[in-house]
Amino acid sequence: MSELNKEVVDLVWGRPSNGGVSASIFRRWTQGFVFSENEHTALEQFEGGPCAVIAPVQAFLLKNILFNRESSNWRQMPEEEQKTALCSTLSEILESACSSPSTGFCLVTWAKGQSLHTSTHTNSQSQSQTQDVPEPESSQPPQEQQPTALAAEDLGFERFHSVLHKRTVMSVADLREEVLSLYHTWRGCCGVLLFLYSVILTKGIENIRNEIQDTMEPLIDPVHGHGSQSLVNLLVTGHAVSNVWDGDRECSGMKLHGIHKQASVGFLTLMESLRYCKVGAFLKSPKFPIWILGSETHLSVFFTKEMSLVGPECPSEQARRVFQSFDPEGNKCVSVVYIVHVIFMLLMIHPLVSLVKGKLDPESLGIILLGPFLLEFFPDQDSGIPDSFPVYHYNGLKQSNHNERVEYVEGTALVLGFEDPMVRTDDTPVKRCLQTKWPYIELLWTTDRSPSLN
Repeated sequence: MSELNKEVVDLVWGRPSNGGVSASIFRRWTQGFVFSENEHTALEQFEGGPCAVIAPVQAFLLKNILFNRESSNWRQMPEEEQKTALCSTLSEILESACSSPSTGFCLVTWAKGQSLHTSTHTNSQSQSQTQDVPEPESSQPPQEQQPTALAAEDLGFERFHSVLHKRTVMSVADLREEVLSLYHTWRGCCGVLLFLYSVILTKGIENIRNEIQDTMEPLIDPVHGHGSQSLVNLLVTGHAVSNVWDGDRECSGMKLHGIHKQASVGFLTLMESLRYCKVGAFLKSPKFPIWILGSETHLSVFFTKEMSLVGPECPSEQARRVFQSFDPEGNKCVSVVYIVHVIFMLLMIHPLVSLVKGKLDPESLGIILLGPFLLEFFPDQDSGIPDSFPVYHYNGLKQSNHNERVEYVEGTALVLGFEDPMVRTDDTPVKRCLQTKWPYIELLWTTDRSPSLN
């Protein structure tokens, strides 16, 4: 790894002005993938920062558990099944990141003789020791020293990068076998970082640099420890692009890369409700009804088993999307001069466009509202989405959960029409985030307090 260390460090951590990454930031990223004791299919996050890796892994893990597993009780999973599910998920993300199968897949592990074992943690502290005894990289730790999520306090940034080893496998079958054999490595000290580095080297440093909009922006902010949008996109789509819109855009002669195909799991962000960005349909309407939710500082996951939410667009949903493309400010209205363009794009060649304008803008205000527009052209359109369905929210941070127990928060979602809903629930960040996809969604949670985005 020595010849790649500097390139990897620069890409992931940047070049901090003080010459190195602070010990506190690095420590927050040195946990492994560990399941919650209270929720057998939920990963636990101990401090802020690594959600940029943990949340995407959790989203793909839920996809595999909910839709690829035969057991109906998806919240209960024995340890052996946890092992299989986690390693299958990590392999899937690595496969997605691979730019060319001919180059193989890279796995970053501890160098031989440098395996780190962490003792069982108590409270929020951790203890560890480095064993300088040669042993196979995939060997399992002794029973009395099961790996935990908390990092070794004495493992610093420089020490970590001096004891890494890269190995390459050339086939998907070998990749899955190797990832499974390294289960205790992923669970133990620095498992999240080892997996992240594996994804980066599998993708290729140069490929990532070609996709990132600002190559000076590191994947992990060295000051605050948060993962970048490029990092999230790399794990979710296999491409480290910096934007969340569909396709590429030209801006002042510069090509800005976006998302180029429908993602398996989605992404929604509170930043869109604040009008800082606009998430495209490829992330907003994924293949499975699972969405990573972004706040200003954290990532969580919203999901349901209701597959009708991600079915093909019905005509009214397509019309809503096209209408809103002429309404970039999200005001739910467009200038009357654009209505012909909307009708043309939807191939609804109305014989009396001027009459329609008159009906939709009877007072000649020069604007047409979304509601009357949909009523005129799709009066009896059924979106195919049920009126209500069960939903769940995951937040991996203990302190963000009730009684500091990482558990799914259950609820019921009501997706209503554009008319004023009969039920209005409280205005929370989770709801505002989801309204960027379902403007009239209402949420009824089974807990006394709504789940937290942070």
